Amino acid sequence: YLYDATQEVAKAYDAACTPDFYLFNAELELVYRGRIDDSRPGNDNPLTGEDLRTALDAVLTGAPVSPVQYPSGGCNIKWKK
Repeated sequence: YLYDATQEVAKAYDAACTPDFYLFNAELELVYRGRIDDSRPGNDNPLTGEDLRTALDAVLTGAPVSPVQYPSGGCNIKWKK
């Protein structure tokens, strides 16, 4: 979790909505950006964390992270002026 009061970090990473998950490997390369799982309000899919967990497991075991990644579907960021 990152508290970004000035929104500088969100702008630097081109964040568009929350939550948006960014996962970096040991070399600080961005290897995953996307949703936590396929649950959404009203779709009856349980919150499992499967998408993010799969990427984390890959990083922790040294396996490649799947290039198939789905964007987050959260609320748009309300940009400060």
